Amino acid sequence: MSELKQVTHIDNVKLGEDKASVRILDQTQLPARTEYLILQTPEDLYDAIFELKVRGAPAIGICAGFGIYILARTIQTEDYDNFYRQFCEYRKYLDSARPTAVNLSWALNRMERVVIEHKELGVARILELLEQECMAIQQEDQEMCRAISEYGLSLLKDGDGILTHCNAGPLATSRYGTALGPLLLGKERGMEFHVFADETRPLLQGARLTSYELQKAGVDVTLICDNMASLVMKNGWVQACLVGCDRVAANGDTANKIGTSGVAILARYYGIPFYVLGPSSTIDLNCETGKDIAIELRSPDEIKKKFYQQSMALEEVKCYNPAFDVTDHTLITAIITERGICYPPYTESLARFR
Repeated sequence: MSELKQVTHIDNVKLGEDKASVRILDQTQLPARTEYLILQTPEDLYDAIFELKVRGAPAIGICAGFGIYILARTIQTEDYDNFYRQFCEYRKYLDSARPTAVNLSWALNRMERVVIEHKELGVARILELLEQECMAIQQEDQEMCRAISEYGLSLLKDGDGILTHCNAGPLATSRYGTALGPLLLGKERGMEFHVFADETRPLLQGARLTSYELQKAGVDVTLICDNMASLVMKNGWVQACLVGCDRVAANGDTANKIGTSGVAILARYYGIPFYVLGPSSTIDLNCETGKDIAIELRSPDEIKKKFYQQSMALEEVKCYNPAFDVTDHTLITAIITERGICYPPYTESLARFR
């Protein structure tokens, strides 16, 4: 139990005591090394988000909240208009780091509202309110993770086999996580699950992070290659699929790490429930369908060279490397948020979040 407490309370994103920096756990170094980075400049923050040193929709939102706050503190003016102009420049720059994960823009827009709504109070007071707001984002995320975990656990049985894709545990949030939250909460209550963790190519978040978290928490976990998911489902070893999400469209189409839609198709074929777990902040009711979600394209070298001592393909070979795909709402059994469980038709059940 002590190891579980250590994992679920890991400080992967934290506001520096000096209030002039953000301290993050560099997830690109796990599991081999545990290294923390101190972020102070706009470039530091952009790089940390773009290079997935901090990743997971909720964690990105927390980092963005802290980040825009420390940058706001560097603006040397008492004039509101000048302050707001520079604030917006920082916000726009950070927002461009990851276009698909809605929590990034959600957190930055939330911080901007503080600036807009308190114009008459002056810059000094606005900075105090920005600090309160970014701390509230983190606190609310902890409460959100617990609520999602409770709702998700209500759909599982002791002894279930679970398949998950990518990483949506404590490292991706502020505590229990979203997709892994029910498993960790269940473990605390004496329940046992067996988890099959897709390695999640090409960046191996499942291998490097999910299996790490679950192993440290004492959860029975088996790491598999992405293309093994069909076989473990066919063998009857999976009773539910749990995945996170980076954006949910108004009709229930959901963007998550590349490969998620394939898992959903397999689950439908084998009659296995497919659950998407995420905070209500990932629900974008202004996005009508998954076709409206911008999909981030990343460097070909992540396929050909990353994690290899030498290139695994000829230099001139073209690569297509989307970071996400969209799972059609017809393949999703339920979308689980901190505010409850949404079932089809999602155009109706998600509309309550307006």
